[in-house]
Amino acid sequence: MNFRQFAINNVVRNKRIYLAHFLSSTFSVMIFFTYALLLFHPDLKDGLRGSSETVTMLANQGFMIAEIIIFIFSFLFLLYSVGSFLKTRKKEFGIFLIIGMTRKQMNRLLFMENMCIGIAAIAAGVGLGMIFGKLILLICGSLLAVENSLRFYFPLKAIVLTAVAFLILFAVIALSSSLLIRKGTLIDLVKSEEKPKPEPKASRLLAFLSVLLIGGGYAGVFTFVWVTYSFPLLLGSVIMVIAGTYLLFTQLSVYVIRALKRNQRLFFRKTNVLFLSELTYRMKDNAVMFFMVSVISASAFTGIGTMLAIADPGLSSMTNPYAFTYTNSWDTPEAEGDIRQIEETLVDHEVPYVKGSYTQLYENNTGSNIIKLSEYNYLAKALGYEERTLDTENGAFMTPSNLVARKELRKQVEQGFSPTQVDLEVENYHQQVQLSPPATEIVIPVDFKVDIYVISDELFEKMKRAYNEFLDLSEDYYSNKMTQFVVEDWMGTRAFAPELVNSIQDRPRTKGYFMFSALVVDWLNSKQTNGIILILSGLIGIVFFTFAASFTYFRLYADLERDEAQYRMIGKMGLSRPELRKIVTQQLLLMFFLPLLIALIHSSVAFVALQQLVDFSVMGYSLRIFFVFATMQILFFALVRWRYLRHMYSKLI
Repeated sequence: MNFRQFAINNVVRNKRIYLAHFLSSTFSVMIFFTYALLLFHPDLKDGLRGSSETVTMLANQGFMIAEIIIFIFSFLFLLYSVGSFLKTRKKEFGIFLIIGMTRKQMNRLLFMENMCIGIAAIAAGVGLGMIFGKLILLICGSLLAVENSLRFYFPLKAIVLTAVAFLILFAVIALSSSLLIRKGTLIDLVKSEEKPKPEPKASRLLAFLSVLLIGGGYAGVFTFVWVTYSFPLLLGSVIMVIAGTYLLFTQLSVYVIRALKRNQRLFFRKTNVLFLSELTYRMKDNAVMFFMVSVISASAFTGIGTMLAIADPGLSSMTNPYAFTYTNSWDTPEAEGDIRQIEETLVDHEVPYVKGSYTQLYENNTGSNIIKLSEYNYLAKALGYEERTLDTENGAFMTPSNLVARKELRKQVEQGFSPTQVDLEVENYHQQVQLSPPATEIVIPVDFKVDIYVISDELFEKMKRAYNEFLDLSEDYYSNKMTQFVVEDWMGTRAFAPELVNSIQDRPRTKGYFMFSALVVDWLNSKQTNGIILILSGLIGIVFFTFAASFTYFRLYADLERDEAQYRMIGKMGLSRPELRKIVTQQLLLMFFLPLLIALIHSSVAFVALQQLVDFSVMGYSLRIFFVFATMQILFFALVRWRYLRHMYSKLI
């Protein structure tokens, strides 16, 4: 047997420990290859149909940044993973040195072992990426709202980039592995497994502080939603929750277990003495890993669920209910031609529509907008809302401009609206109006938060004449005239809306300001932008989730020999298989699902707070994401539990 065969046999003999390392390496290679597959995809390089140049740039730069993130974290994870594996083999390395192996030969052995695993992981990762490439492109095409999906192509550049990048990565890790065992004498290596672990301790003050930080963070999030939209407050609340989560696993969990152990009636009941004693060490050893899994999972649940909700067409139509919006400042032949083209296009494509318009004036004192009652009622009726009336010429009511304003006005109605007087001033015209209860549906959408007052037609015309006379403007000046087109099936305009928008925007103008937008185009750009972010965050989240699962697998099997000796000794005292199965199951349930439970609580608070900001259900999306991750964790738990118990049964006398 030569040296190369000896290195390969070492990997094969330690396949149980190296399995998690190999699978995680393979998965990180596969995800890196997936990003490269998308990065070099011709449809994404040339631009998505109906998207803006900004979306295309975001796609290209986003996938490149994701490649870098995956590469960096893969290096850190694999370096940590290799270092952890080598620690479990210190006794083996000590024996090698005793029988005459030199340090140089040991370094060569470690290099060959790591490169063997690395090359196999690259081949397996790229192979799996090619096998599932079409499915990945179909899913990404759906997320990016591509009509005919993303076509499959042979990704030669992606294969070369992935192979070269990870060959360099595994070579650096293989060269670094020798540094990880250089410290320590021969005696330390041989007796590394015999050193007892100190009993974990926890601070009562830090344990209490973890609860205080998490509770304070939750309170800060709801204060942000209910009281003040202060983003420094929101950022501080998130930091408090993260810090509290770290202390929860490092301090509170150990403190609680130690408190349970002090309860002798509970501690000495059946197998609790074994379960609680072992659990203390496992919680302390895995605290940092549990913290990372919780934070990453909570971020993934919240981020992915929010992105899916934002990309839903229902939210877009709730924010802006009009399929097309045309804005012009002067009544010009070009403006009339644009509106006529929009109507003709809708007629040609047999799309039913209702056209309405309104002109707005700017109020001097508060910077609010003013519109006339008849124009508001026409649009409200077209949208299926109730028409409003005013008791007097000097009456008025407010209408929401966006979802936040609608929430505030609805709260006024629920709490009992009291009629109030408001002074409205347009240039040199001043009028005091009596406010009626506000409208609660969005009929006049505005991108930014602004108060909108609806007044009688007579009062509006007086203010408009005063406005034009003060600025010496002719009657064909509108300030801002908005022409709106109500289309029930606005998603059906996708086939012609992008071309219509480009045609009108490219037309030369001789006078005034104009703007034309299509709801389906705005939704498409938003969905593609959020789809790109979703792909980036989703796949990176899956990689982190896989790394965390690998850590759990390794931590379990790194202590396997110690567990074997422990359970073999206890088995001689009468430990039965059902009792062993109960102890192992209880420990694994906490190791696998406690971080997931904390992540679910964190993300649930985030979704409840988010729900207060919008009248659109985001809970359905969050439950889907949690179900996917929970299913993966349950399957992984079942597999690891089965393998672990089968091995322990074979050692139990």
